[in-house]
Amino acid sequence: MRRVLVTGGAGFVGRPAVAALVARGFEVHALGRRAPEGAHAFHSADLLDAGSRRAAVRAAGASHLLHLAWVTEPGRYWQAPENLDWTAASLDLVRAFHEAGGERAVVAGTCAEYDWTGIEPLAGPSPPSPRKRGEGRDDPVVVATSGSGGEGASTDETPSDKPPHLRLPARFGDDRVAEALSPHAGRGDASALRRGHLSESTPCRPATLYGAAKDGLRRILSAYAASTGLSLAWGRLFYLYGPGEAPGRLVGDAARALLAGRRFATSAGHQRRDFLPVTDAGEAFAALLDSGAEGPVNIGSGAAVPVRTILETVGQLTGRSELIDFGARALPLSEPACIEADIRRLIEEVGFRPRLILDEGLRATLAAYAAR
Repeated sequence: MRRVLVTGGAGFVGRPAVAALVARGFEVHALGRRAPEGAHAFHSADLLDAGSRRAAVRAAGASHLLHLAWVTEPGRYWQAPENLDWTAASLDLVRAFHEAGGERAVVAGTCAEYDWTGIEPLAGPSPPSPRKRGEGRDDPVVVATSGSGGEGASTDETPSDKPPHLRLPARFGDDRVAEALSPHAGRGDASALRRGHLSESTPCRPATLYGAAKDGLRRILSAYAASTGLSLAWGRLFYLYGPGEAPGRLVGDAARALLAGRRFATSAGHQRRDFLPVTDAGEAFAALLDSGAEGPVNIGSGAAVPVRTILETVGQLTGRSELIDFGARALPLSEPACIEADIRRLIEEVGFRPRLILDEGLRATLAAYAAR
């Protein structure tokens, strides 16, 4: 039985990921402060403490690593200084894992790594302001990621010739490392970018500390993997919803408010976003780990829908559509009109296709909230 070490296993994405890994025949060892349900073994450790972290990695003796843990407090994590702590801890975690005999690692990334400034805005000619991206609650610009301790985040490269400013000097020596350090492969499809359809070849230009920390971590780990032979994949999450969302996220906040008979203030909801049920995200990570795919892989539904459609569906399922106050919250005119994942790599190379359509996923989510 293959042994996998999972960080953030008790978190929003971690819980379904652990279940999916067990279903695929992995022996799951969890590392963190809380043991996730279904894990075969638990190694209690503070991931931000080097001694505790390295001791747990050695004790696990895993061949595979799924790293999901990160700072995840909704609204705050975008510019939280702890992003630097998690970057350093993650670098050492992967190094310790490989030095202990680990062979394959998958790390959670985010669509906030991408350059959104070229996406057609909701209105007006100006591109999205980097100072505004990532601020506020989920129905403005938000990406989804995973976290430890059950805290959900309020959020989200195929080879080609590198442009001159990305080429490393000849003395660097290893072409594999030089390729890994490239922030993107080519420039992507300009037309697709304007429409907000983001592939793994879309340029990376994060506008927040969180996005920059993830992007920087990916580049360094990619170079490390290329120079050491470690198999590394990077799962780039888009928007998530599902049972167990922390307060401050769109679907969970709407569900809790409407089920309690409270009014829910939101934007007009014309912005289109790629939302994926968290159960599908967990299964996608398990499939990615179980595959041979390397480098960035988008994890999303592949079909962006208007935020208004999502909230109208929540309203219909709860029978309380009249409690939704569309337009009560303003969005900047520069808000990206669409953020959508190109999931061809996920389907064709990983072999995973999202299972739940939006109505089914929202129905299951509402049922879980109603049961509570």
